[in-house]
Amino acid sequence: MNKVLLISKNLRYFMHFFEESQPKLLIMRKNLLFLILLFLGFGAAHAQQDAQFSQNMFNQMAINPGYAGSHDAICATALFRQQWLGFTETVYDHENNVAPQTMLFSLHSNVDAIHGGLGLVVYKDKLGYEDNIAVKFGYAFRMPIQGGTLGIGVMGGFLNKKIDFNNFVYIDPNDPLLTGANNESDMVFDLSFGAYYNKPGVFYAGLSSNQLMQSQTTFSSHFASPQLRRHYYLTGGYQWQLPNNPQFELRPSLFVKSDLASTQFDVNALMYYDNQFWGGLSYRTTDAVAILLGASPFVNSGNRSLESLGIGYSYDVTTSAMGANGRSSGSHEVMLNYCFKIVITIPPDSYRNVRFL
Repeated sequence: MNKVLLISKNLRYFMHFFEESQPKLLIMRKNLLFLILLFLGFGAAHAQQDAQFSQNMFNQMAINPGYAGSHDAICATALFRQQWLGFTETVYDHENNVAPQTMLFSLHSNVDAIHGGLGLVVYKDKLGYEDNIAVKFGYAFRMPIQGGTLGIGVMGGFLNKKIDFNNFVYIDPNDPLLTGANNESDMVFDLSFGAYYNKPGVFYAGLSSNQLMQSQTTFSSHFASPQLRRHYYLTGGYQWQLPNNPQFELRPSLFVKSDLASTQFDVNALMYYDNQFWGGLSYRTTDAVAILLGASPFVNSGNRSLESLGIGYSYDVTTSAMGANGRSSGSHEVMLNYCFKIVITIPPDSYRNVRFL
């Protein structure tokens, strides 16, 4: 990521020197900016490819299939993230938003009949003119260990990567390399594997890896064929009630992600009040400091069907060069979480006396 930002900085100074002398360089600047975004997405500069979330403690299913079935209920989570607000590019007074934008939905449930849990993850990750859409299904085998539960899971699914060239303004529209370049897309299959241990009300820990197959997307012969990079995740969290005031509970957690070319740490601390309201801070190395707020508004309300509804919000203050040079005014993220149970009532066996048939 640092290499990409350095490239962007150097290009910015270079273009500033020439843009007044040659208007067409504005178009080149647009295309060069897009190339930088491609490097971010393809890992050409060894940047991590997976979308990031500041509320990572609520997004375990998306990164670790061992998490499936860790709750005795059906749980759904939705996340929306607008990263690097204000990161745009302008050509001929037309402004385009090229900042990363991610939408994610996950669902998982414990299924006793298969001694484990099932999970579903769907997401759309937009980076400039690149769109990634994925659908994944997972299974975790669960076993009780030392008062907690260990889940070992696998998840497989399809990723569709698309690049939209329709928004480009080319210096030479007749360039043979660009002939017929409207939309380029390809779909690949990939796998994830993970283990997740949780002791309810005490702590959790997880280790996982996704994009295990490192599948390669193939575009037309004119363009690059980006390869998915294998990512590794380590998560852990602890719950600690304050001795003198048990209504308050501190929940520190750690989230580590790496593609072996770069490693990033998220250190989080949330304070819960009455298991209903929470707030805290998160520090992401080399990137941002985030403020997190949330609530479960229907806890203790008597409305049992909505008691588990959680709403969260985070705002990232960008600490990297993206914020220092004014390209980013921060990142916004919204989270919804809801768990419910489906109770199936089985009628008692009936008995009929054969004398009255």
